Amino acid sequence: MKITSKELRKTWLDFYTERGHVNIGAVSLIGDGSTGVMFNVAGMQPLMPYLLGKPHPKGTRLCNVQGCVRTVDIDEVGDPTHFTFFEMMGNWSLGDYFKKEKTAWTFELLTKKFGFNKEDICCTVFAGDESAPRDTETANLLINLGISPNHISYLGKENNWWELEGTVGTPCGPDNEWFYPRHNKPCGPNCGPECDCGRYVEIGNDVYMQYEKLKDGYTPLKNKNVDTGFGFERMLMFLNGLTDGYKTDLFSDVIALMEKAIGFKYEEDEKVTRAMRIIADHTRTSVMLMGDVNGILPSNVGAGYILRRLIRRAVRYANEIKLDLSNIIEIAKIFIEKVYDEAYPIMYSKREYVYTELQNEIDKFNKALALGNKEFEKVVSGIIRKNQFMAGKDGYVPETMISGKAAFRLYDTFGFPIELTTEMARERGLSVDKVGFDNAFREHQELARTTSAGSFKGGLADNTEETIKLHTACHLLLAGLRHMFGKGIEQKGSNITSERLRFDFNFDRKLTDEEVKTLEDFVNDAIKRAIPVERCEMTLKKAHELGAYGIHKAEDDDVISVYKIGDVDFQICGGPHVKNTSELKHFKIAKQEAVSAGVRRIKAVLSN
Repeated sequence: MKITSKELRKTWLDFYTERGHVNIGAVSLIGDGSTGVMFNVAGMQPLMPYLLGKPHPKGTRLCNVQGCVRTVDIDEVGDPTHFTFFEMMGNWSLGDYFKKEKTAWTFELLTKKFGFNKEDICCTVFAGDESAPRDTETANLLINLGISPNHISYLGKENNWWELEGTVGTPCGPDNEWFYPRHNKPCGPNCGPECDCGRYVEIGNDVYMQYEKLKDGYTPLKNKNVDTGFGFERMLMFLNGLTDGYKTDLFSDVIALMEKAIGFKYEEDEKVTRAMRIIADHTRTSVMLMGDVNGILPSNVGAGYILRRLIRRAVRYANEIKLDLSNIIEIAKIFIEKVYDEAYPIMYSKREYVYTELQNEIDKFNKALALGNKEFEKVVSGIIRKNQFMAGKDGYVPETMISGKAAFRLYDTFGFPIELTTEMARERGLSVDKVGFDNAFREHQELARTTSAGSFKGGLADNTEETIKLHTACHLLLAGLRHMFGKGIEQKGSNITSERLRFDFNFDRKLTDEEVKTLEDFVNDAIKRAIPVERCEMTLKKAHELGAYGIHKAEDDDVISVYKIGDVDFQICGGPHVKNTSELKHFKIAKQEAVSAGVRRIKAVLSN
């Protein structure tokens, strides 16, 4: 290798720290709910409050190498360049330097540190439109650095404007993208960065955040910011003269392990190569999510569902190429203990936990996989037989779709994510009735709610170790709201799954950031105090006399169940609850929103 991944990481960070930047390190991959996305999908995303004007505790010049997760194009993984986890090398100016300094530093980094020929560097800048002017300032700065005017292209908003699509209140602005040719054979007289012939590769971009996005346009930011993003994997590939990201040292040991285990060389067989890439990519992303500072575990909802889908997809492809599943753990060890040991020390410290939980999920799915595959084949065979039997009959249109009911059975009984069934169906020339699946899923959820409503209070979807914990957290949450805003606060509804609680209460405005923090502190203080949760039975009248509150449908002389949590909460409730608040570990408010006039909703989670 001309440059290793660890050398590239160090070069980037050293370059900017030498120019007054502070390395702020990588933050959690898991979205905190503030930006409406499940995972951090861009290096700048965690810095949005500071890009909008909030002072950063480490100053106005920052840099890092930030991990990101994107799964919107998961079906593309398997080719040489798509990854679900990737890293962005970034640096930022928060109202400090702007275009002059940034263009000069990027140019110096590319030419002096990475050895790019300035005669071959090409750039694109914003062409301007009715909402923002042409970026001639950046173009002139590039020309003064020595980039040929013929190598600077003006492109529209679809190419040279950065903003988070559909997200109001975020910083945005024109960007300067940097390109370099793979070879010196133009496809024609107008071959340039805007050409789709593949000659030019984008190696990074500098976004000049001059505006804040509004519902109907833009407004200038008080402080102009710079947001630089260079793809780590892409740069590592390019600097080593590669066009396949799985040939860099990030993956080379993993690929070698699989080659030895199955007796196939990488690129020897197209189908096997694709499977190797999927297994490598999905295992890497899975350990990153599980070993994150806010690590998650596989589940059937939210981010946990994405994680489950990644692991189960890796297991499926491992079985396809006859890779013993024990090798998935060995692959995980390479990523954690060799490739990312220095860059992600928290993941390294959690490695035994990650291996255990990864193995649990592999075992759980592999047991059901063989039976599920048989069921899938039965469904496909049924469609084929029917088509053969009905072939040639007037008006008969051959079936090409797996029913939603059959897809839901694969999900509910065998743990097949709908996306996995869809992928398997596509390989057989079939599609899946997604609407029918969604309807079957909703019917199942409604039945579960109806059934559980007869036995439990508080909107529990089931009675696992996780929903019970969140039920108790609901009590502490309501107690905190009443402590902060008075006894007029009442529960207006709730829904609890094994992943999160949703709690509705009467209140006429959004809680401030400070109030959210105070509320979280109230609940977490009760958790840290390890308070016993005590259940007792008494008449409704007696409960009221003792100060209990809560939703109830009973007469004064009816005996009801009451739960007492020390001096924190005394509430009428049918249960169930944990034995001690310490079982809740840590409480975090993920989101708040309006439900209707005078009613607010809080969504919260528990973590380790």
